[in-house]
Amino acid sequence: MKSKTIAMLFNRPRIGRRLAVLITSLTVIGICVAVFKSVGFGTDPCSTFTLGISARTGVSFGTCQLVFNLLMFLPVIHLDLSRIGIGTVGNMVGVGYIADFCMRVIDIWTPPEGLSMAVRVFMFALSMAAFLVAASFYMVVDLGVAPYDAIPQLIAARTNKLSPRSVRMLWDLSILTIGFLLGSTIGLTTLITGFCLGPAIALVAGHVKDWFE
Repeated sequence: MKSKTIAMLFNRPRIGRRLAVLITSLTVIGICVAVFKSVGFGTDPCSTFTLGISARTGVSFGTCQLVFNLLMFLPVIHLDLSRIGIGTVGNMVGVGYIADFCMRVIDIWTPPEGLSMAVRVFMFALSMAAFLVAASFYMVVDLGVAPYDAIPQLIAARTNKLSPRSVRMLWDLSILTIGFLLGSTIGLTTLITGFCLGPAIALVAGHVKDWFE
């Protein structure tokens, strides 16, 4: 049954186009996470947590992201393999290490006195728009979701007391709280990614879903 499920993920319409968009989306997400960290207006909930762990342990962000996702990967495999795909693995392995590399590049090019507020706001606005679009495409290509995204979906599917949206909000809030207690910054980026990603996915899906059918 598991091998059949995995085979079905690769037997999708326009799989070449899906894979190309997936790789591009994950790369852009990694770059944007690095910019979010560098401009100091907070990051998305998952990155907030792993950046806190990274700061406390001295382990790179990419490795913390990978380990955190591996831990969440285990219940997803056990409970619902249909949510797993090449996009799951790409997110787990790629985004964190791409962000690590880009953070180093940004640090090299940042002047000793730091970035001006105008530059930080410009970088923030540009990266936020790119992040919302890239994350939306990542979901629309439907090649598997990150374990972080799968966990609240699994919880919502097994409870009648809370809506999927409520479960996701509680999940993000819990992870954000832990990240904040570990020393990560919570700011405008956190609020926008928390409240705008769902509508952005719906908007992008309505315009581009036919590209992959």
